[in-house]
Amino acid sequence: MKGLSEKIAAIAPSATIEISNAAKRMAQEGVDVISLSIGEPDFDTPVHIKDACIEAIRRGETHYAPSTGIPALTKAIAEKLNRENGIPAKPDEVIVTCGAKDAIYEAMEAVLNPGDEALILDPAWVSYEPCAQLAGAAARHHALSAETFQVDDSLLEAVGPRTKMIVVNTPSNPSGAVLNGDSLRLVADICRDHDLYALSDEIYEKLVYGKEHISLASLPEMAERTITVNGFSKAYAMTGWRIGYAAAPRSIVRQMEKVQQHTISSPTTFAMFGAVAALEGPQDCVESMRREFERRRDYLIPALRDLGYATAPADGAFYAYVKVEGDDMAIARSWLRDAHVAVTPGAAFGTPGWLRLSYATSMKNLKEAVERIARV
Repeated sequence: MKGLSEKIAAIAPSATIEISNAAKRMAQEGVDVISLSIGEPDFDTPVHIKDACIEAIRRGETHYAPSTGIPALTKAIAEKLNRENGIPAKPDEVIVTCGAKDAIYEAMEAVLNPGDEALILDPAWVSYEPCAQLAGAAARHHALSAETFQVDDSLLEAVGPRTKMIVVNTPSNPSGAVLNGDSLRLVADICRDHDLYALSDEIYEKLVYGKEHISLASLPEMAERTITVNGFSKAYAMTGWRIGYAAAPRSIVRQMEKVQQHTISSPTTFAMFGAVAALEGPQDCVESMRREFERRRDYLIPALRDLGYATAPADGAFYAYVKVEGDDMAIARSWLRDAHVAVTPGAAFGTPGWLRLSYATSMKNLKEAVERIARV
């Protein structure tokens, strides 16, 4: 038989999912594993969101939807972006996708060509580079400061002749860092000066602790060159709903729509009615979850430092990024094998020598995990 796709063969599997699956296999074998490896809120979706989805099913909203999403949702997203983010988006500049990951993939397919490069700021979420590769492009990596996790003038040196896009993620997965105004203005200056696109992944925007979230597209002259990616998974505990979105200039959204038409057609219709309820309904549920994540962070970061570990700033998202001495993959394996604590090695995010711990789990689990790590 003829060989399979060389392009897909060259792409590494998702390290976060791979580690999580290993922990699940151990749990199925009866091992008491505490998983701090997956980025999923441990809360249930708020009731009013579930009720809106169920009601949509009951009234027959079970058929094909417009490929960019139902009008009620694209309108609600545009209004939210204007009101909360300072992004002058219109409904026809919004596309609803099958999760934020789908929006990232579609955006890269829409913008990048073979030979182009996407400039990725490390540490970076594991799927940015594969999404660029699926679009036929390449990734160029640039390491942020290991102390501040902010952008500095060295980013300019990373821009090459083939650079077409800079990928920004704030708050960050895996580091939890929140890019400040100076960092984002520097990114904006580089994009304007070199005529680059920006992809701004803001999926953790609601989970910020004592800092301010700033949307890149809200800066002068950036809305016209920025694809803002967001979704409902993290803020509203809707990971399994697979509803994300992107806002971008209409010319880019039109290209993303083509990708969507020929792949998923559209997101699940009745799930989108739940997303409308998420945006238009009460927001106290979001703040309640944010406060609980902050409480866990306020326990875990000092506890890890008491064990002698340095950590990244942890100003947003729900991750502790921990500096370790030695092979991070080997350490992660030993923690899983000997302490039955699953974490993700930093090599998966482009920064060997670090471990990512998710505190999207109960305080009881976190305290037990710290005790086990201390013993190892």
